[in-house]
This record gives sequence, structure tokens and C-alpha cells, in this order.
Amino acid sequence: MGNAATPRALTTRETSVTVPAGSVTLEGTLAIPDSADGVILFAHGSGSSRHSPRNRYVAEELRFAGFGTLLLDLLTPAEEAIDDETRELRFDIGFLADRLLAAMRWLSVENATRALPLGLFGASTGAGAALVAAAREPGRVSGVVSRGGRPDLAGAELPNVQAPTLLIVGSRDEPVIELNERARAQMTAPVELVIVRRATHLFEEPGTLEEVARLARDWFVRHVRGSRGTL
Repeated sequence: MGNAATPRALTTRETSVTVPAGSVTLEGTLAIPDSADGVILFAHGSGSSRHSPRNRYVAEELRFAGFGTLLLDLLTPAEEAIDDETRELRFDIGFLADRLLAAMRWLSVENATRALPLGLFGASTGAGAALVAAAREPGRVSGVVSRGGRPDLAGAELPNVQAPTLLIVGSRDEPVIELNERARAQMTAPVELVIVRRATHLFEEPGTLEEVARLARDWFVRHVRGSRGTL
């Protein structure tokens, strides 16, 4: 896809943060390299959190490329306990999108991030929420990446997404490939679907998560870093 990033030796400030979202506060980890080119907000998938080792790995690779990252728990501990029993909140895409929108507002006023262009990285059901958030704030989001995602869950919001979107799916994740193809057909934004060979849903096979990180990095370099001067 071109425009590959060269890893840099960066000093990164990583802090635990709390993000207001309506009547609750959400726990997150914000890491901003010196002279950051943008900030990437992560939307984790079903039953996951900001401690997801896969998302943390991708976030680290993005920081090497000069992007700040915000990994956020979209549910409070009390909500997580409910969801562990009912599994209802992880599929409430509107609810999760509202949490992402709250985080986007927070990033827009924080000193370290307010001037930075924004990208969204969504995994599993979090990808659907990321696309809904992108559709509702089209002027704020410069690029979206979905890893093993369910973009179909964005439903009627898909045609309203304006941000260039990259859909990454494992070749052995056949049902999700079909769902991504259907979602792509409904989108009007620039969108690419990349199938990672030998990968299953969680990209646990050797080298597959590294490929996800490379693809995401190049996409954000192309679309988020390049948008900095247009804000």
C-alpha cells in the first residue's frame, strides 16, 4: 500500500487516564510519542479490554511509527460483570459507539492530543462500533482499521462513513470474510479488504499479527499522518 513508516527512536509518555462518558468514567492507557503524527483510539472486541495482548502489540507497533494510542475499557467493571453473565453489552453497538464518541471528545480537549488527527482501530464487535462513531463524526476521523471485525454490525450507518477504511480478515475466518464483503459493498468511503493468509479469527498463527500491525501502520501513515495539515 506504499508510504511505509520507518521505525523511529521515540520517547513515549504512557499514563493511566480516566475518560468521562455520561454518568460513568472509563479506564484507559494513553501513550503519546514525542512529535506524534496522530492518535489512534482502540475499540476492543467481545469480552476484551485495554489489556488485550493483541491490541497492545499493534499499539506498540503504531507508536514506533510515531502515533499516539489510547487503549480504553469501553465497559466499567460493573458493566463487565453484567456482560460476562449476559453477553448483551458487547453486541450493543450503539452503546459502544457512544463510549467511543465520548473518548473522541476527550481526546479533542486534552492538551497532548487535541491538535492530532485521529484514527480508529476496531477489533471484532469493536469494529462495528468504530464505524458507527466514524459515521457520526465524519469530520473528526481520518482513517479506520478493522481487525477480524464485524463491520456489518454498523448496519445503516455504513454508507455514512467517510473515513478511508481498511478491513483485515484471516483467510481461515470464512464467515467473517463474508460479513466483511457485505459491509464493504454498502460503504461509499474508500475501503479495502485484505485477507491475511493462514490466519484464523484471533490471528494467533506465527507472523499473522505482525502482518496486521504492518497493514494498520501503513494505512494510518497514509490516511492519518497525511491529514495533519488539513485539520
